[in-house]
Amino acid sequence: MIRFFPLLLATLFLVGCATGRKIDWSTRINNYTYDQAIVELGPPDRSAQLSDGSTIAEWYQRRSGPSIGLGTGIGHGPVGVGVGVPITGPRTQVMRLAFGSDGVLRSVN
Repeated sequence: MIRFFPLLLATLFLVGCATGRKIDWSTRINNYTYDQAIVELGPPDRSAQLSDGSTIAEWYQRRSGPSIGLGTGIGHGPVGVGVGVPITGPRTQVMRLAFGSDGVLRSVN
């Protein structure tokens, strides 16, 4: 088991690096299609097709961040009762992509 530990650490490090990459959306304008977005990001959470044939699509992204909670409890021996209330938690951000009638990315908001 101990000899596999370095391999496990290296794998976790590489996965962490791969999932932490940030996309430069400005380089994708006029070079990225709606179909590519669906393959990469999955189906949008909301989308609408406009009368000119263009499509606006939104993806909700949860950002992990620090969470703070407040709790209290009482107990006696092996039995106890506690209650907690979250004060802050992960934030949700909306990524809105606008695609032209040809399905090519035109703007990012």
